[in-house]
Amino acid sequence: MQELARKNIRNVTAYVAGKPIEETKRELKLKSVIKLASNENSLGPSPKAVAAMKKKLAQVNRYPDAQSFYLKRRLAKFYNLKPANIVLGNGSDELIDIIIKTFVEDDENIVTSAATFLEYEIIAQVLGREVRKAPLKYFKYDLPAMKKLIDKKTKLVFIANPNNPTGTYVTSFELEDFLKGLPENLIVVLDQAYDAFIDVDDYPKSLKFLDKNVIYLKTFSKSYGLAGLRVGVALLNEEGASLMERVRQPFNINLLAQAGAIAALDDKKFLAKTRKMVLEGKGYLYDTLKKSGVAFVPSVANFILVDTGKDGVAVFKEMLKYGVIVRDMQQYGLKNFIRVTIGTKKENERFMKVLKKVL
Repeated sequence: MQELARKNIRNVTAYVAGKPIEETKRELKLKSVIKLASNENSLGPSPKAVAAMKKKLAQVNRYPDAQSFYLKRRLAKFYNLKPANIVLGNGSDELIDIIIKTFVEDDENIVTSAATFLEYEIIAQVLGREVRKAPLKYFKYDLPAMKKLIDKKTKLVFIANPNNPTGTYVTSFELEDFLKGLPENLIVVLDQAYDAFIDVDDYPKSLKFLDKNVIYLKTFSKSYGLAGLRVGVALLNEEGASLMERVRQPFNINLLAQAGAIAALDDKKFLAKTRKMVLEGKGYLYDTLKKSGVAFVPSVANFILVDTGKDGVAVFKEMLKYGVIVRDMQQYGLKNFIRVTIGTKKENERFMKVLKKVL
């Protein structure tokens, strides 16, 4: 089979997901395990979403609405757009795949940053497209360096804002400066998976570049606690959305996911509770990491990149023995680092206790 696979597939390094709780319990014979590895919501899912999904359980013998009519209509109201501006995906991963398939020819390239969301490069490699990466600068996207990588064959630019795994962000001024003078045939994708956690004033929150070949990506996985449903949202101009719909697979948003996502958008109380947990937990972790002499990168997301000063993989494995799952950063090229999701008060305290012991 190795000989039968496409050549570019043989060179792809598969995405390594955060280790599951049940697998860790089973392998290490542990009774209590917490997972702070995948930037999930430690409060669980939106209660309104759970209630809405329960009502739909008896209908799972039927295919879902292939166009997700009601979810698109609710999202259009939420973002003050038209349903025609929205494309839905089975998570942002599928949307990244759809975007590349829709817009990037075989001989065209994609520009992004090093140490960013891995799926930009992995999906591009699977599809046989060239990826060009500029190094981070002080753990931030170096937009001027990325701009220099753009040539006549560049079709897409991926910008994770905030960036995963560093938690840093591109300011409104930096983004506007980057967008000036770009080729007309270039599309910029702004991946805003963590924008609900933003607590700074200079973050580009508006959708004002929608008509300038900019695609905004949103997700229900983080702040709404619906990672298991896989609902990603692309916001773009109507012409681009229409083209992406030709590539999108039918029924890609399942029946329960559509119901849960609609209800979650109305759960403002849960969203406020989530933000409060993250902001307070971030303050606690900042203080305790500083007091412990452990370096970290300040974050505007719901996770923190921590410099262990050691082999990050070894630290990750050692913490597993104590029932704490974090994420090692080897695949991102950050060998001394781990990434920790900001959890509940008890989870954050347990993480710090184990981290101190391991270090």
